[in-house]
Amino acid sequence: MVKSRTHNCGELRTSDAGKDVVLNGWIDSIRDIGKIIFINLRDRYGITQIVIDKDELIKKAGQLRNESVIAVTGKVRKREGNPNPKISTGEIEVIAEDLSVYSIAEPTPFVIESDVKATEELRLRYRYLDIRREPIKEKLLLRHRAAFETRRFLSENNFVETETPFLTKSTPEGARDFLVPSRLNKGKVYALPQSPQLFKQLLMVSGMDRYFQIVRCFRDEDLRLDRQPEFTQIDIEMSFVNQSDIMSLTENLLRHVFRSCLDYEIKEFMRMPYSEAMEKYGSDKPDLRFDLRLYDITEIVRKMSGKVKMFDEAIQSGGIVKILPLDPKFALSRADIDKLESEVKSTGAKGLARFKINSETDWSMAGWAKEIPEDIKKEILNYANITKDSVVFVQFGEKRLVNNVLSFVRNTLADKFELKKKGEFKFVWIYDFPMFEFSEEDNKLVACHHPFTSPKEEDIGIIEKEPLNVRANAYDITLNGFELGGGSIRIHSPDLQRRVFKALGLGEEEINSKFGFLIEAFKYGVPPHGGIALGFDRMIMLMSGAESIRDVIAFPKTTSGTCLMTDAPSVPDEKQLFEAGIRFLEEKK
Repeated sequence: MVKSRTHNCGELRTSDAGKDVVLNGWIDSIRDIGKIIFINLRDRYGITQIVIDKDELIKKAGQLRNESVIAVTGKVRKREGNPNPKISTGEIEVIAEDLSVYSIAEPTPFVIESDVKATEELRLRYRYLDIRREPIKEKLLLRHRAAFETRRFLSENNFVETETPFLTKSTPEGARDFLVPSRLNKGKVYALPQSPQLFKQLLMVSGMDRYFQIVRCFRDEDLRLDRQPEFTQIDIEMSFVNQSDIMSLTENLLRHVFRSCLDYEIKEFMRMPYSEAMEKYGSDKPDLRFDLRLYDITEIVRKMSGKVKMFDEAIQSGGIVKILPLDPKFALSRADIDKLESEVKSTGAKGLARFKINSETDWSMAGWAKEIPEDIKKEILNYANITKDSVVFVQFGEKRLVNNVLSFVRNTLADKFELKKKGEFKFVWIYDFPMFEFSEEDNKLVACHHPFTSPKEEDIGIIEKEPLNVRANAYDITLNGFELGGGSIRIHSPDLQRRVFKALGLGEEEINSKFGFLIEAFKYGVPPHGGIALGFDRMIMLMSGAESIRDVIAFPKTTSGTCLMTDAPSVPDEKQLFEAGIRFLEEKK
């Protein structure tokens, strides 16, 4: 028979001395010193020391191992020995009067301790054991508190949490859909939602002017430390608002969550146009906890045409030349630079050019630097505030590649010199994104955000003529070098929505097939509206200081999209395939 606990393992204090109590939990550690056995009993609230000194209980406890589950009935007393300052109950102990054994644990695959030595693969295989460890448990508790405070804040600000379907229609939103075959509709599939985008817009049409949802989303894309195939986002949509309204609401929400969960006051939310972020940091999610920045010297080196062939070729093909100066106080050895160059090649670069400033006109480490005229050298140094003994990294060529490479170098140097202060949170709004970009892979225009984002009003007239110059009413909130969330003011005009679809190469038939229900809804009175989606898993990862998003998800997938604990995805049996009307094709060699 289960004995209901009177207290948890983290709440007893000296004021409880003399009380009769019942505690339930797992054995964190057990020490047998002959006539006395000490057990540290653990539950999710804490640890309490149990003293077993009765002969019949000592015999019963002798069969127990760590992680066995027991109930202890006993009396609280103040510790006779030294208190344990490492635990909240360290000044008391419970003298056992009865012991119930619920289950005896086998030896665990790894020791349940904070500083575990096991590999991540082993911990994910036995995730239910991993969650018993303090670091993972605390992150999941933080996740709960953050979700609770999010709901509290939004509910108090007149938002209504409304659920949207998981089985829906496949629509192009930037990533591949996960498809679910329909048994009742042979030959047809549902798609798992990449986001509730269309449904939340339809909720605005319905008059639910303030919607939110802490919602699961699904994207079949390449995975990394901050990305999972299934993830959670705080989804928000509002009617009759502009960009500033949504930014202000988001800032107040984040202030509330960080204050409530971390006792941290967010000092400021910086704002930066997309063009400035790319120019200075080579990234639309710059980490501003440190000062390293890039300088575009294309126009300066253009003046010395014919002197440095690689610069000339880059500029003539429409590329740029950029530099990243490193202050002399950050010393790099030759081995450090060689290692950095090797790592840079993973970004697609052929190498990493650099030079060192010995004096205003004496630059070493690069033979081509001798070809640069003295007046150009001086202009570069003045423009980028470069001092003597600085090492300057150079990248030239196609704009996107140059920015990717130097952004990678910037972050790698910051990691090496420990410039990213732990416990500091730097929020930056990035806005005025391009509306469209050209996809080399698809050989066509694609939406930078999604096809329901409205263009800036002053750029509507050039959608057909100069689509790559159209700016979007889109904005991202970034935190410490990660995109925390993104949103936009949506298109609410059926005609403008059709123009954007057509700019993306969609014909009338495809528009009606994929988005006819949205265009139809827009005929019946649609308010101006916009919103934002915050990556909830990523937010908890950053709040908790975790190195991987997997640490803040109860049962995550690996980077190959598999669950090591359940062995998902698995091979379906023939009956399941037949009922769903599916036949797998053999992959071509």
